[in-house]
Amino acid sequence: MALLAVGLNHKTAPVQIRERVAFAPDQLPETLRNLASQTNISEAAILSTCNRTEMLCCVDVADSAIIIEWLRQHHQFSENELNPYMYIHPEQMAVRHMLRVASGLDSLVLGEPQILGQLKDAYSTAREAGTVGTQLSKLFEYTFSVAKQVRTDTAIGASPVSVAFSAVSLAKQIFSDLSQHTALLIGAGETIELAARHLKESGIKRLIIANRTLARAEALVKELEGYAITLSEIPAHLAEADIVISSTASQLPILGKGAVERAIKARKHQPILMVDIAVPRDIEEEVGELDDIYLYTVDDLQEIIDEGLRSRQEAALQAEEIIDTQVTHFMGWLRSLDAVSTIRSYRSKIDVIREAELDKARRMLAQGNDPEKVLAQLARSLTNKIAHTPSAQMKQAGFNGRVDLLDAARELLDLDNPDS
Repeated sequence: MALLAVGLNHKTAPVQIRERVAFAPDQLPETLRNLASQTNISEAAILSTCNRTEMLCCVDVADSAIIIEWLRQHHQFSENELNPYMYIHPEQMAVRHMLRVASGLDSLVLGEPQILGQLKDAYSTAREAGTVGTQLSKLFEYTFSVAKQVRTDTAIGASPVSVAFSAVSLAKQIFSDLSQHTALLIGAGETIELAARHLKESGIKRLIIANRTLARAEALVKELEGYAITLSEIPAHLAEADIVISSTASQLPILGKGAVERAIKARKHQPILMVDIAVPRDIEEEVGELDDIYLYTVDDLQEIIDEGLRSRQEAALQAEEIIDTQVTHFMGWLRSLDAVSTIRSYRSKIDVIREAELDKARRMLAQGNDPEKVLAQLARSLTNKIAHTPSAQMKQAGFNGRVDLLDAARELLDLDNPDS
């Protein structure tokens, strides 16, 4: 049985290819069962995100062609159309790849944590579909454990490397306890959505999301338990905000100096952190001149991002060392499976001997023989029968000059070396 990881990602394939090979979540269980039914495949799991599609399989023969051909036909690609974009990781490389992916080392944003949740979802789906067995289950569980160790023992996810994360990190530096504060987010695009999620995870007390289209703001706050308003309502709510993060596509400023001055007065000069991520800027430059206003632009955040990236790159080196060790441990467990059938066969043979000798001992007891003598005879017979075949094989090995076999026997049976 061999492990194979076959797939493509943001490094090997453009978005036009990645979107064509993505799997719809509601179709994954049936798709998994179809993959696992292919010749040579005994276990299967699929990880499908916007940045990667990967098939992790246990196969009887390490041949990736079957998996690639299945993917090609499933998504109706022409012959060899997918080949230039695919990567193939067999056995140890597959284990290393899994651990690196789960730890965020293979992500578009180094160290991002979302991929671990996506891997857990992939495992859960495969379990429900009945397409994972002993090997893949062990690998997934081991992967989650190693990813947790990487997060705990390194700073791989501690430093901000995105604009949204940087904005929230800045807020946490200025307001140490976000659970006592309100944030006003202007816009409803991807950056604002990420900032809202980071704030929510950081325990923000209240979220207000303002957008030109109220429905878009409402859709976002519904999931994040916030409050939606239109851009025209901002002046009425600005004084409530301790943190303002803005990212719209407006060609003109959304917030002017006058509106901010009125808000500061209403707040009795409690400070406001304002982070303007937009280009062109959403907040007039003059706002930064006001007392009690801390205004940062996207350029200011870039310094935080660069420092965070350097920190994560250093942490990634530590993470790779952890993964090197853990790959070795897992491959040891995988190789130990090869011994299972031999151990089972050996124990079965001993069980037969034991039952035969027990039957003989019971008959002797039934005939009235002395129990002490019966027990002694049982012990001698068991010892002789169990030791007979190994002893005969070692004797033959000595006759044939098979020193290697005798050394192996000493190691297996934990015997002292006669020359020591």
